[in-house]
Amino acid sequence: MTLIERAGLALLHRLDPERAHDLSIRALASGLVPLTGAPVTSQRLRLRLAGLDLPNPVGLAAGYDKNARVIGPLMRAGFGFVEVGAATPRPQPGNPKPRLFRLTGDQAIINRFGFNNDGAETIAARLAARPPGIPVGLNIGANKDSADRAADFARVVRMAGDHADFLTVNVSSPNTEKLRELQGAQALTALLQGVIEARDSLARRPPVLVKIAPDLSRAEITQIAAVACDLGLDGIIATNTTLSRDGVSGPHVSQAGGLSGRPIFQRSTRVVAQLYRDTQGCLPIIGVGGISSAEDAWQKLRAGASAVQIYSAMIYQGLSLIPRIAHDLDRRLAVEGITLGELTGSGMADWL
Repeated sequence: MTLIERAGLALLHRLDPERAHDLSIRALASGLVPLTGAPVTSQRLRLRLAGLDLPNPVGLAAGYDKNARVIGPLMRAGFGFVEVGAATPRPQPGNPKPRLFRLTGDQAIINRFGFNNDGAETIAARLAARPPGIPVGLNIGANKDSADRAADFARVVRMAGDHADFLTVNVSSPNTEKLRELQGAQALTALLQGVIEARDSLARRPPVLVKIAPDLSRAEITQIAAVACDLGLDGIIATNTTLSRDGVSGPHVSQAGGLSGRPIFQRSTRVVAQLYRDTQGCLPIIGVGGISSAEDAWQKLRAGASAVQIYSAMIYQGLSLIPRIAHDLDRRLAVEGITLGELTGSGMADWL
């Protein structure tokens, strides 16, 4: 981390967390944040996932650039792929503020944003205007006051899907009441069938993935894996934030919302391992949750992920964390003499 980045993070951490988040987006948009200029890549790091060519397996998780305001700068920050959103059919303000809390001692955050976004139409226009480069996906959700939330997902696909390189069905946010109920096998099957039908009507037909919660039982995870394979989904993202507060402390620990960051690493990685075992290679898994170092990314890949995503750790370590992880993964693959494909799932049993 450079001295400039360290000073910038120290300044941001003196501000309200949501104000600091918005300021970081403005800084990126204004060109004030030093960037690598290109994705980190090598023959060892390149991979093909869900039909997409990625320069490296380190992606940005949804939630940081909710409204696709800084896609261009993020594409030059070292990531192998980027996910924006979540987008809902209609704009909505989200939950009342304050709704973002730092747990600095635990290197974690709690959020209860509630899908605040500018709406699928505006986000689609920004996706359409992005520069060429790495794959950019769109996380899709439902409006809080919708009478038919399942239909909202398909509606976003029809509104914005032509402009995204992949689509992530977000049925795992804990901040929209009863949204997680859509993870049940019957409800999820119906929802995903609607999404796939909407996707198939598009000119581009982007890959469809589903993002699941870390708080599911083993039986529920197995059911989701079966649904995903039966429907021919293109991947699973594991996991979203947790409602658990195990292992965390501090003045904000009792705040409602989803917990992310370092404390979720073990829980989310166990889900990745079970999914890898249950899917038996029928689709790729993107591992997200608690990654704050190359070692964390390595372990997530060993558990069964083909690629990883990061967000919360950037709040504490800055954007320079991304190229650092990618370079360190490249070096370790060279030292170990293995490929990414050979690494994926090689340590699954350690997590079950």
